[in-house]
Amino acid sequence: MLACIRKFSGNSDTAFPRTVRGLGAAILPIALMFPAVVAHAQELEPRSYTNTPIGLNFLIAGYVYAEGKMAFDPSTSITDTQFHTNTEVFAYARSLDAWGKAAKFDVVLPYTSFSGHGRVDDQPKQRDVSGFGDPRFRFSVNFYGSPALSLKEFAGYRQDVIVGASLQVTAPLGQYDNSKLINLGNNRWSFKPELGISKALGSWTMEIMPSATYYTDNTDFNNGSRLAQAPLYAVQGHIIYSFPSGMWLGFNGIYYTGGRTTVNGVKGENIQTNTRTGLTLALPVDRYNSIKLYASTGISTRTGSDFTGLGVAWQYRWGGGY
Repeated sequence: MLACIRKFSGNSDTAFPRTVRGLGAAILPIALMFPAVVAHAQELEPRSYTNTPIGLNFLIAGYVYAEGKMAFDPSTSITDTQFHTNTEVFAYARSLDAWGKAAKFDVVLPYTSFSGHGRVDDQPKQRDVSGFGDPRFRFSVNFYGSPALSLKEFAGYRQDVIVGASLQVTAPLGQYDNSKLINLGNNRWSFKPELGISKALGSWTMEIMPSATYYTDNTDFNNGSRLAQAPLYAVQGHIIYSFPSGMWLGFNGIYYTGGRTTVNGVKGENIQTNTRTGLTLALPVDRYNSIKLYASTGISTRTGSDFTGLGVAWQYRWGGGY
């Protein structure tokens, strides 16, 4: 990733300089915003636990535009914060047989261009940066109602209830500059276990997915400080309608809370309590290709990022006897 820094109202970009170091715990939600924006599909992702024939490979390339604002602890001097991002997302997934159950492994790599501005102590500040974010790796398995099937066997499968689980690991490999408070990478590991329950009712499918995200400490936050974060708890739900043509439409929602941060032992007043909603439309093109359109927006935000996102993704699949 290459960071680009430019002038704003006569002030060079210092990404909220060290003179506001004591505000680190309150500022952190800016850095944490990027995974949610970049990985919109991860935050509101219908059909994550749908059964799929084993041996299939999926290659995905997508684009997401997001814009919005960051909400901070009212006691800080940070105001009028706005941002927009352009993100390219590259992903690979493969369906697997795990002890006779349908499973999947996927990896996601985002590349983001971020531009944001705000006021600190009533002085204008701007940050412009482009580069790779932290990659994410996930393994999921459906341990009830979703046997591992070949393409031929799958032709006779009909979903009823599926219960599955996944573990997502985010690695600290994205762009990170310890002199900046806004970064595309977070310089720490995170682990997200999730439970998925899916119920088919004719052409409709109902899904609910509770999860918790746990973080290791960033020991080089803002020029050597130690940053810790409490777990972030979330639950997302989806109502999906499948058309005879293979097209489907998803109505999506997510609620998450927690994530309070601590810098050098000092707790921040920045517990996140946010609600988002969105739509996803999947359009089959042919046997191997499909296109997905999606949009999401915030309903309520306490501390963190409140943004609207629009995206499109192309998917190519092969293998499994296709």
